[in-house]
Amino acid sequence: MMGVIDDIPTVVVLLVASFAIGCVFGSFLNVVIWRVPNHISITNPKRSFCPKCKAQIAWYDNIPIISWMVLGAKCRHCKEPIAARYPLVESLGGIAFLAVTVGGLFGAYTPWMLPLLYVFACVSIVIAFIDLDHHLILNVVLLPTLVATVALLALASLGTGEWMRLGRGALCALILFAFYFVLSLIWKGGMGDGDIKLAFILGLVLGWLGWPQFIIGSFAAFLIGGVVSLVLLASKKVGLHGGIPFGPSMLLGVWLGIFAGAPIATLYLQFTGLA
Repeated sequence: MMGVIDDIPTVVVLLVASFAIGCVFGSFLNVVIWRVPNHISITNPKRSFCPKCKAQIAWYDNIPIISWMVLGAKCRHCKEPIAARYPLVESLGGIAFLAVTVGGLFGAYTPWMLPLLYVFACVSIVIAFIDLDHHLILNVVLLPTLVATVALLALASLGTGEWMRLGRGALCALILFAFYFVLSLIWKGGMGDGDIKLAFILGLVLGWLGWPQFIIGSFAAFLIGGVVSLVLLASKKVGLHGGIPFGPSMLLGVWLGIFAGAPIATLYLQFTGLA
């Protein structure tokens, strides 16, 4: 995509469009994050509604980020506050789509990975927030994610002609699944079933990209999780058995592996004189 990078107006349009589309998807992700754990269909009712007064939200009150600011963070009907989480998730959707597009433009991965990574960005936000709220990683989210991941990785292999990547992804998925499973046996209560199942999907994605991405992304999850745990323990937000959800750290580690796994691995090898 180097030719596109040289065309500055096209790059700007792509980046702005990516952010805007990501914000729109983020608005839908808010619906998923709230409805799915509460066993409410994401398609019925079709229109979003205020969780306090149940009034349907008009389209002009559902414009990502902007409507929240225009309404003064209050429902038009009952005047109850609208949580800042809603524009936060919308903004995260925009930033995630923007980051995925930038990675594709600057060669962090093949453009054939873009469909998967846009989907994975949405799934990451949903899983992270549900895990933070409920300490659960739900099968109803994981199963469609697994199916979509396998299908889109197969598409990427078809597009690049590199089917060995799919095999490596499967191997890494089994390795990470087994590691988390063994860890759950050793560390009782430390890893849930959802973490183990999520590890399989994350191994698929990282393994397809390469061994450096897999190693860095897998290790970074524990580094990030450790730092977060220490901060929360030091601030007395949780106790030693406070049940800190690990899903968000796993996902942050994976995204670090996706974007920076290869250069980090190269720097490490150069620093240690192994390269």
